[in-house]
Amino acid sequence: MKAAARVGSDGAEQAVSEFPLGLKSLDVIHGGLTTVVPPVKCAWRGGDELAGDRANAVALLSKAAAAASGQRGGARTQLYGLANLSDLERTLIAEVLGEGEVAGVVALPDGSLAQIWESVLAGIWRVRIGTEPAHEYVEVGAIPQIVRRAATDLTSTDLVIAAPPDGAMNVLPVLAEIRERARTWRSGMRAHVINLTLLPMNAVDLAFLHESVGNGPTQLVFRGYGTCRVQATGIRNVWSVQFFNSTDNIILDTLEVGGVPIVALAADEDFEDSAERLREMIEVYAT
Repeated sequence: MKAAARVGSDGAEQAVSEFPLGLKSLDVIHGGLTTVVPPVKCAWRGGDELAGDRANAVALLSKAAAAASGQRGGARTQLYGLANLSDLERTLIAEVLGEGEVAGVVALPDGSLAQIWESVLAGIWRVRIGTEPAHEYVEVGAIPQIVRRAATDLTSTDLVIAAPPDGAMNVLPVLAEIRERARTWRSGMRAHVINLTLLPMNAVDLAFLHESVGNGPTQLVFRGYGTCRVQATGIRNVWSVQFFNSTDNIILDTLEVGGVPIVALAADEDFEDSAERLREMIEVYAT
């Protein structure tokens, strides 16, 4: 998160914190390195090419539809690997599921990256670890488990607060609040939201805040009428959640202390709708 500025209602510039974001790629900062991952593109083929090589793909999608029908946000996700499928079958799955408005990356301890993108059906995800088809799978759930695991296993349990630099104004109370909330938060508790947009913090404050919490292993980007970016910080259970308008200016800048922010999760009511739509799509390819 870097220091930036926005124009307030009174016409004056106000400081905001901003994690790096490329509109044509996802930037993940982990271990001091920046890796740019191009958006994943599906390979599209005509129906005739897929007609003779789709049984396994249809079976997998049918299992995913059945799983989605009974899925709930708090339940364990269900995974369906693509390792045993042919290239054409994987292409069919990509064609049916498509690409929704959510994409993300997770930096793993071995230096590899997991690419995540939600399908056009909420709560049904595609995940690829590295570049090998053997490490690609479809996952049904509120959010892929790899997001939760990385945010827990690859982050620090404590926030160390050093002496602030010259020019800092109000960052120490904010850091103390973050540290206390992160220490006491437990699964099932409501998230605690700190609205940085409304706080009287200058660029020095925000830069020191970023330096203190650091960058975590996970970044998710949601694109619709505007953009929402969810980034794990280097502190366990602390997330940056930022909203941008259609011209890519920050309009809401927050830190959340809790589990994966709710804005990133598929809702319970999404699953049955996605299951029904997927069953309808499968019928088209199965006949």
